[in-house]
Amino acid sequence: EPVRVRATVSDWHLSRDGSPQFVEATDAKYSASGWTRLAPPEIVVDAGKEATVRFTLTVPAGAPPAGYRTGILFEFGPASGSPIPRPREVAFKSRIATLIYANVGQPPAAVDLVDLRSRMLPNQPAYIVALLKNTGQRTVRTKGTLTLYDKSGAAVSTTVIPDVPVLPESEREVAIPAINPDKPRPPAGDYRVEIKLDVGLPALIVGETTLKVS
Repeated sequence: EPVRVRATVSDWHLSRDGSPQFVEATDAKYSASGWTRLAPPEIVVDAGKEATVRFTLTVPAGAPPAGYRTGILFEFGPASGSPIPRPREVAFKSRIATLIYANVGQPPAAVDLVDLRSRMLPNQPAYIVALLKNTGQRTVRTKGTLTLYDKSGAAVSTTVIPDVPVLPESEREVAIPAINPDKPRPPAGDYRVEIKLDVGLPALIVGETTLKVS
């Protein structure tokens, strides 16, 4: 059946665990929603067909260097009928989102590792959670490695740190698998955990904690 697609521009931010929250910006300092236009904002797509919604983002002259953001929400509903439910009628809709980052200039990165701890939950893999605080005005992305060392100092497991964004002037938890799932599980015991993070600073961010494998 044909589907009606409505596209809207939306502000968003990331919760501490990295989940997108589509809400009106309480502080428009990093919002690019007012710079974004959609065409067309609404379209009917026939069954088995494709359609294109284009957007333009125009950075105004004089915008300070910073990491701005906006998003496009696509809401899907039946092509016929009113989009507004009648009284006592429940309407179910689905939607997907596209997140847009608009980096203006090259403001310096300013990121600190605030906390590093292990997270052990029943019947789930162990994670090392790094709490990062971005005090700069640009969005940074994480990359690096987590290495597990035994009591002799030998490396027994190396894991790649997920590539995730940390928004300007925000805190973000980055959950890193403590043990490489593609390698044999190390024997039970106490291990030293070392992470090396590259977020665009002149030097790597290095942190240590411990992990008990049972």
